[in-house]
Amino acid sequence: MVVYVFLGLIGLLLSLAALVVSNARSSSLQLAKKNIPQTAASSSSSKTSTSSSTQEDLKLNPIVDISGWQLPKQINYDTLSKNISGAIVRVYGGSKISKDSNAAHSSGIDKSFKTHIKEFQKRDIPVAVYSYALGSSEKEMRAEARTFYKHASPYKPTYYWIDVEEDTMKNMSKGVEAFRAELKRLGAEHVGIYIGTYFMTEQEISVKKFDAVWLPTYGSDSGYYEAQPQTDVDYDLHQYTSHGSLPGFDDTLDLNQINPNKDSVQIFKKLFGQAPKQK
Repeated sequence: MVVYVFLGLIGLLLSLAALVVSNARSSSLQLAKKNIPQTAASSSSSKTSTSSSTQEDLKLNPIVDISGWQLPKQINYDTLSKNISGAIVRVYGGSKISKDSNAAHSSGIDKSFKTHIKEFQKRDIPVAVYSYALGSSEKEMRAEARTFYKHASPYKPTYYWIDVEEDTMKNMSKGVEAFRAELKRLGAEHVGIYIGTYFMTEQEISVKKFDAVWLPTYGSDSGYYEAQPQTDVDYDLHQYTSHGSLPGFDDTLDLNQINPNKDSVQIFKKLFGQAPKQK
């Protein structure tokens, strides 16, 4: 009898613990959805005629990441710029690209990065840049960093991001660090990393030396916010869908938001060098 009572108590405690965890996740998800970036069309009705909005009231438009796969001729930059708060533009697709495509030259340099950057900056959209890491050695990673910096630095981007998605060398952590350190040596003040939590754990990649962390978590990737990263990593930016839709571009887009558990205005300043503009 005592055994049954004891087992019953254990079962009760486990159920209560599961309920607490579930409620915590639900509350966190609701907070994220409350702060989800909104387009100009959805936010216009909530504007007032005064300029006394507080930082707490400010809701950012999405931050878009974009490359040569989004052709400039298909983009209405005036309209798209009214519906985003910032842009992260691909400059370099990596050293293993050897064939010319619609998106990149055979050198790996993105065909549209100059146009994207100029058009967004012309419309006062702050621009950061990224490079897809494909080096198969520390030496190649450093070379990729030099190519990336050479082409990106003339545009004075607010942040340099390293996109790490593929297992290209035996010790990926050393390779990633070689890329980061070389960018710093060249003069990049702010260097961040884009990486999935599973890949980061699998490859034992440390993100401690990076100035910012950007994580993808999609849920079912419906184009809407569905899930937030389940991680202890102190991340700043969350890519929440690769099937987003915004006025100004008729195809799908990668959309991102600031970590909803952080001060969105302060993190935006950190990543883009200025306060977000209310639209």
